[in-house]
Amino acid sequence: MKVLKFGGSSVGNVKRIKDVMDIIITSKERNGRIAVVFSAFQGVTDSLITISSIASTGNSGYIKTLEGLRERHLQAVNELIGIESRSRVTARVMMEFKGLTDILHGVSLTGETTAKSLDSIMSYGERLSVYIICEALRERGVEARFTDSRWLIICSGDFGAERVDFELTNRNIREHFLGNSDVNIITGFIASTANGETITLGRGGSDYTASIIGAAMGVAEIEIWTDVDGVMSASIRDEINGKDVAEKLLILARKAGYRVEPKSIAVDYHRSSPCYNLKSSEIISLRN
Repeated sequence: MKVLKFGGSSVGNVKRIKDVMDIIITSKERNGRIAVVFSAFQGVTDSLITISSIASTGNSGYIKTLEGLRERHLQAVNELIGIESRSRVTARVMMEFKGLTDILHGVSLTGETTAKSLDSIMSYGERLSVYIICEALRERGVEARFTDSRWLIICSGDFGAERVDFELTNRNIREHFLGNSDVNIITGFIASTANGETITLGRGGSDYTASIIGAAMGVAEIEIWTDVDGVMSASIRDEINGKDVAEKLLILARKAGYRVEPKSIAVDYHRSSPCYNLKSSEIISLRN
């Protein structure tokens, strides 16, 4: 099994999404079972934060920005989904936006965005992007399974100070992957509390999601795909010990704002799952 993660810039437009689907199909052919973690479409999380902030002032101007986000996602559906499935997928997207609209209306009425409501609002970015991409993969004949990471990753602690319950999370992940689809398309960034409330994993949360899943499953490697140069290695394990690499990356990430989040590397380091950063905008060939 292999874990791949694609950030928002890698799925910033329909062309990039199609390129990413090519990567996924190639990886599936070469590796068999894969788990693919996605962030929200590029810029969506920031837009949701802005919308929430405007709504909390009672200014109805947030509605126009929200409508723009909705149209962007519906346009992606129109370009990626065939006519036979389009109405069904569109209905699901509209349902998600209805839920988001209701939360924002509540924020507007109370004049306050709590940490809990903000996490719930931000979660819609990944919930929408992953659903659309999963359906687009099915259009191409891939037996993809939509996986909401809130089913798997459980956190304790307050909103904004979450801590992953690894014992419960690892058990959930292993049970989920036992005998299910070869291609799991997974929401990054989001998790649940023990009470079933939506919570986010903070900065670098999608990288963290990929690392948590990879570590729980003991995967051979985790690939973090982005549209900028980062840590790239085709044969680094032939050169030096993998844990030496992980330790150096952990130091770089903590001290220099490196391309992979420190908490993600820390999970991989202790579980011995190599983590690579690849450039998706060039659609480089996957390693043999």
